[in-house]
Amino acid sequence: MATALITGGHAGIGLECARQLASQWKYNLVLAGRNLDRIEPMAEQLRKQYRVKVSTLKLDTSSLGSVRIAASQLCKLLDSGKVDTLQALLCNAGGRHDGAVTYSVDGYETTFATNCLGNFLLIQLLEERIAANGRIVITASGTHDPDTPDGKMVGKVVEPDAVALANDGKDGRKALSGGVRYTTSKLCTMLYAYEIDRRLRRAGSSVASIAFDPGSIPETGFLRGMPKPVQWLAKSALMKFVMKRIGVTQGSLGFSGASLARLAADPAYANGSSKYFQSSSGKLIERRSSKMSYDEGLANKLWNDSKQLVRLAPGEEAPQLR
Repeated sequence: MATALITGGHAGIGLECARQLASQWKYNLVLAGRNLDRIEPMAEQLRKQYRVKVSTLKLDTSSLGSVRIAASQLCKLLDSGKVDTLQALLCNAGGRHDGAVTYSVDGYETTFATNCLGNFLLIQLLEERIAANGRIVITASGTHDPDTPDGKMVGKVVEPDAVALANDGKDGRKALSGGVRYTTSKLCTMLYAYEIDRRLRRAGSSVASIAFDPGSIPETGFLRGMPKPVQWLAKSALMKFVMKRIGVTQGSLGFSGASLARLAADPAYANGSSKYFQSSSGKLIERRSSKMSYDEGLANKLWNDSKQLVRLAPGEEAPQLR
């Protein structure tokens, strides 16, 4: 039976996706996240409600050590048969860290470590275990495009230089704003998704690499680092109306979660590799991403710098991603 690994699959969009994969597509699940005390109750609920196998993994994408341990544990579960064929890897977890710049346990700026380096390493460690015709779906954001209302509202991206982003605010340099750190991390996500596709195609792989924007969904806790009045206002019907009028991409927990599940499992998206999809006002739409996201030179540099930052050992690099 096909299995999907979902980072952040116990809450928000990830949980809605897990429910859809279990109920509509009959997938077994692996839920990965930082807090097993929060994950286990949701896993048990899914087991009872949908009669599927649900495994759990402790995984913090901001920590390279945590990613390595989780990937090793999953490989053992696959080898033992406790987890069936890995058909989909959904890099869904991420975050926005506003306020003063902070750093991960590895010494990298937290937003870039969480949204970029952790996912990059996880894909490297697990790509070889994904079944033929499997899918990698990376949760991106319309904010990566500075020419759209999404990108203009949050903060205009800067150059996707992995070394500079990982060391933002160090050596007395002024740190980027939280919004710019976030939007630029999502531009890097888009560059990764397309570069993965190019490398897989060169290797003759049948695995797909798809980018997905769930749209703006305040209910996910995305703004939990903001002041309480801002969080309340963002969830109000008035603010949602205003955002829609100015062109901000609007998603919802239910539809965006179901859309992520469709991209992972629906045969209709079997040819979705190298494509970018948005959940927008109840429709799943294929879009063009930002001009910069298609720059192969930027993508290749980001890729090679990321390999250095995660200290990728020769035995860890996925053969089909070289």
